[in-house]
Amino acid sequence: MAENGDVGHGATAPDDSRPLIFFCTGNSNKLAEVQQILGDRSVRLVAANVDLPELQGASPAEIAEAKCRSAVRQLQLSDAELPQNALVMVEDTCLCFNALKGLPGPYVKWFLHKLGPEGLPSLLAAYEDKSGYALCTLCVAEVGRVKHEGDEPHFHTLEGRTDGIIVTEPRGKRDFGWDPIFQPDGFKLTYAEMDKAVKNSISHRYKAMEALKEADRHRFSVQMLAYKVGPFVGTKA
Repeated sequence: MAENGDVGHGATAPDDSRPLIFFCTGNSNKLAEVQQILGDRSVRLVAANVDLPELQGASPAEIAEAKCRSAVRQLQLSDAELPQNALVMVEDTCLCFNALKGLPGPYVKWFLHKLGPEGLPSLLAAYEDKSGYALCTLCVAEVGRVKHEGDEPHFHTLEGRTDGIIVTEPRGKRDFGWDPIFQPDGFKLTYAEMDKAVKNSISHRYKAMEALKEADRHRFSVQMLAYKVGPFVGTKA
């Protein structure tokens, strides 16, 4: 298993005291952004190849936790070594239009597939309100702390949110989903027009990862709620 690489069968974790995060995603853009956000190397990041379920009819936090539970089961069934400081992380991302009461929300992937970045803004054509927000929901499982076979890890859910507006015409590169139509508040550029370093210092994903880094400093203790950076959704056993 290579740091910032893929983990699969036969993987062995490096000998390192830093927290080890198995990031379960097949999206290379998400992986690259998280790598840049974690540039201080306070944690080690490894991409894990697992099949995550596509869920509907649930909140972003519920979707993220269900995906994380699935990822944990798959990694536990594999022969990947999970050291004591190992975490399994999944992400669910939403783009929410305020005029549509939060839609497309967690379904933005399907909306984008059908309409493309050119068609998504048309959903707001009849509305004066073009405001919205990007939401990143992380679910993290403390797999390294499971001591007995059959026991479940603790699952922690954290959020990062960036408010902005939905522009009427896509602007910028078309290489990352709905980035060309989302302009964060306080900026005149869409995500897609921004330098990556700028985007990764203000984005919903950055805010969620900052919440994770702050929580990890306290190793997900009960006191974690007092040290949050950004919204903290909850902790479940």
